[in-house]
Amino acid sequence: MRCVFCGKGTKVIDKRNNEETIRRRRECLSCKKRFTTYERPEVSITVIKKDGRREPFSREKILSGIMKACEKRPVSREMIDELVDKIESEIRRSGDEIETKKIGDIVMRKLKILDKVAYIRFASVYRSFDDLSSFEKELKELKKVRIVR
Repeated sequence: MRCVFCGKGTKVIDKRNNEETIRRRRECLSCKKRFTTYERPEVSITVIKKDGRREPFSREKILSGIMKACEKRPVSREMIDELVDKIESEIRRSGDEIETKKIGDIVMRKLKILDKVAYIRFASVYRSFDDLSSFEKELKELKKVRIVR
């Protein structure tokens, strides 16, 4: 692998595997700068949109939505990357095609565990709350789940 800073050779100084990803920490042999690379299997999954259109699955779209929901929250980039890995893994296990509704439900379920405020932010966009009462209803459901635990 070439250095992203100077283009010279690199060496791997740390390697971590999880279910679906290999994370490698690399150091340039020339400029000594460090960076991280991720290796993921490329599997073609088709996403079925609400209007029936089909498009290839995009990890970046999920990452972008979660990043927006977690903005100014005590959630690190590493935690977000792990969450997206788990979501992508669950989506991959569901087959070659998946509806956007199912993707949204998976994201919301995982976000609810990670950060309640980020969950509400994501839900407000995903569920398109029309008024304050639908937003309040979601908050009450969230409180109910918390009390039961």
